[in-house]
Amino acid sequence: MSLNTRLLFALLGFPLLVYAMMAVLLVIQSDTQARTAQQAHLESAAELLAPSLAEAVATDDAGRMEVLARQLLNMRGLRSVVLFNQQGTRLLQLGQSNAPLLDAPADQQLIMEEDTWRLRLPLNASQLNANQTSTSQAIPDQVRPSNSSVGWLDIEMGTQALTLGRYKLIASLSLGGMLLGLLLFLIAFAISRYTTRPIEEANQALYRLSRGDYRLRLATSNATELHHLSRHINALAEHFQQAQRDMQTQIEQATSELQESMETIEEQNIKLDLAHRSALRANAVKSEFLANMSHEIRTPLNGIIGFCRLLSRSSLDTRQQEWLQHVHRACDNLLMLVNDVLDFSKLEANRLTLEEADIDIVALVDEVVGLHAPEAQRKHLHLVAMVYDDVPTPLTGDPLRIHQVLNNLIGNALKFTHEGEVIVRVMLDNLEGQHVVLNLSVSDTGIGLSDAHKEALFSAFSQAEPSHSRQFGGSGLGLTICRQLIERMGGEIDVESELGKGTTFSFTLPMLAHKAIERPPEISLANPTIRLYETHAPTRHVLEHLLQRWEAQPIAFDAPEPAGLMILGLEHSDFSSEWHSHWQEVIDQATCPTLILANGNSFDLPALHLTHGGEILYKPFSRAQLVASLKQLLLPALMPNKSDQEPLALTAAPQPLKLLIVDDNAPNRELLKSMLEDPTLHVITLESGHQALEFARTSNVDMVLMDIRMPGMDGVQTTQALRRVSSTWARCPIIAVTAHVLTSERQQWLAEGLDDVLIKPIDEAQLDQLLNRFLGVTHRLTANSATTSYLQRDSNTNKQPFSHAAPATLPVVDLEIGARLAGGKEYLAREQLKRLIDSLDESEQHMRAAFAQQNLPTLLDWVHGLNGASRYCGAPELALLVETLETRLRTSGLDHVEGLLDDLYRAMARLRAHRPLLLRH
Repeated sequence: MSLNTRLLFALLGFPLLVYAMMAVLLVIQSDTQARTAQQAHLESAAELLAPSLAEAVATDDAGRMEVLARQLLNMRGLRSVVLFNQQGTRLLQLGQSNAPLLDAPADQQLIMEEDTWRLRLPLNASQLNANQTSTSQAIPDQVRPSNSSVGWLDIEMGTQALTLGRYKLIASLSLGGMLLGLLLFLIAFAISRYTTRPIEEANQALYRLSRGDYRLRLATSNATELHHLSRHINALAEHFQQAQRDMQTQIEQATSELQESMETIEEQNIKLDLAHRSALRANAVKSEFLANMSHEIRTPLNGIIGFCRLLSRSSLDTRQQEWLQHVHRACDNLLMLVNDVLDFSKLEANRLTLEEADIDIVALVDEVVGLHAPEAQRKHLHLVAMVYDDVPTPLTGDPLRIHQVLNNLIGNALKFTHEGEVIVRVMLDNLEGQHVVLNLSVSDTGIGLSDAHKEALFSAFSQAEPSHSRQFGGSGLGLTICRQLIERMGGEIDVESELGKGTTFSFTLPMLAHKAIERPPEISLANPTIRLYETHAPTRHVLEHLLQRWEAQPIAFDAPEPAGLMILGLEHSDFSSEWHSHWQEVIDQATCPTLILANGNSFDLPALHLTHGGEILYKPFSRAQLVASLKQLLLPALMPNKSDQEPLALTAAPQPLKLLIVDDNAPNRELLKSMLEDPTLHVITLESGHQALEFARTSNVDMVLMDIRMPGMDGVQTTQALRRVSSTWARCPIIAVTAHVLTSERQQWLAEGLDDVLIKPIDEAQLDQLLNRFLGVTHRLTANSATTSYLQRDSNTNKQPFSHAAPATLPVVDLEIGARLAGGKEYLAREQLKRLIDSLDESEQHMRAAFAQQNLPTLLDWVHGLNGASRYCGAPELALLVETLETRLRTSGLDHVEGLLDDLYRAMARLRAHRPLLLRH
């Protein structure tokens, strides 16, 4: 509310309020006085005429009664006068009366209604006696009783005159109040204007000061307060005006200095931009250098690892085997370091992309655990995987990165654990609609961590103790990469550890479950009784739970009930000489087949004769392997017939699995087919993508091995075309088979529809893992023993003719390696080598022409074809050179490859010189 309004209310409202209260009091007082006077006048007039009227009634003098009644009726406001005798008979009525007929009043009554007053006055003999004392004696005394009633008088009077007088007073007072209010408003308005005008002028001056106008000055006022106000505002305006002048001077000075600074900053920006561009170029060079160096390092490493693997299968003494294991371990560590550095650089550059694919958590965990089985068996550790039943399947995520994280965590657990166990758990943490959060943990009983070591555990290039890198190996990048990968996938990782008591790494993993359902039981066993012996408590709990889930009845080892199967979980110590005979006796005395779960490998443990049939699984075993073994031992009708002595070539479904090989190189097709030959595998070979597409329109297979580089339709185009044929082909596993692949190419192939990549020369263990992963079976190759015996028998007679005195570090021809690559078939290795030599002239001719024309794609196609062909032959020198050349072409193009081409041509010439020796053998 403004000050002006407040002044108006104060000067106008208060006097009017007082006037209104006084007017109300005056109206009430005047009305009360008028009513009192009117009542007194009425009663006095009635009392004055009452004796005369009593005499007239007593004498029955009608004329006098009328005269006296009219005297009363002439009073102001009277409506009627009525006389009644003692019996209630109406003697006289003047005026209009609505009075009801009532009994005679005992004394004087005044009845006040809304607009009418009624006075009832009794006419007594006492009034008559009083009147006769002053007049003549007209009536004898015996006739007049002393105090008897002769009748009564009823007078009705209207109060309209009183009401009208009250209203007139109210009107006059209202008019006076309006005049008073108008007068007071004029006075208040004048006072408020006089008071608020200087304040408004001061407010306007302050507003203009706030807007930057400092020229306004206020005039002085006679009032002391207003004079001080105007003086202070004028002083403030002068201060602001002076400050504005000073600020303008400072702005001009600052502008001049800023202009000089901007020129300096512009120069610095130019230098910074040049430095930024230089940094970007340096970062690009660094990334390119890392990529190039990684592949340059991987190329000889792959060769070293491959030849170490082949060399380990030959006849070596114990010391040589030790040296070879050291070399192999060093190469694996170096390869792991290169992979870690590449992943770390991708994460730091934010160039790592995640894929989305359907994942079976059980199969993925079993696959990772299977990769670490040799290390766990070597250290006699229990490696157990527990995937809880409430985890749905399938889930959508990046299987490669989850595999990488689990692989690193399990590898660390095994590395730092000398005795005890490593347990992998997968539990359902949360399920809301199609969003699933899993909790995965890896627990060990290893050396543990202190609180100080846990804080720096996820830092790059760091380990718990400086000596760990020397004692256990590793780059210190694994956990850093794991943490960043988990955070990229939306999860969190945590560690709980106590020094000397083990460590537990756990991480959450958000995933999608578009088509996920509750995992169904893998097998139904029709309620057999299974005798179970397992000393390791977690493994026993897992076995008991799985057997009950599969509708079996596990019983204790010493239970008296008969059993249809006996499961023995044996430690490495159970195969010692003192315990071996004991367990053999237990197996002999049993009346049922025996499934042995051995904590070791087949090379270190002596064999146990399974008297009543059975099988041996080596821990850690996958759930699929356990299911296959239980099917064979408890449900033989579902398995193909085999004798007890015949080795199990493939644990699979009753019908043979169909496997398609698509490769334009006939020797490669034959070699792959020979490696996969088995009664339970039906292998089909095709030489082009067009033939594969025609075949797919009429038939289906369980798995495809697809060569990438083929004329016409390459492997990627063929895969995409097969995916569109039918829903069955859309789900069929298709594996790329190639002699060379970059990391970027691998990711691109996986994104374009391929399921995995198999590098030539094909390693039997990798092939087994792929068959187990995609088909749920384990392919047990038996060519190793035959090949080893053949090579031992033939090494003294056949190795010498194929030695070559060339200056190369690797031999030109090595039939031992060829036989190994050909699955132990020396005749096939000779045929492969002859076909390779026959194709060298054509390959060299096309490569020379392509290099002369600087045609990189054509040159790369012929080099890749030669690389693939040499991977399956015993030509180590040519294989290493062509691998190095392909890597250089893919990473650096045609620059600096002329020297490698010359070396390759000379190696091809040396290999052609060995053809006569091959023909003689």
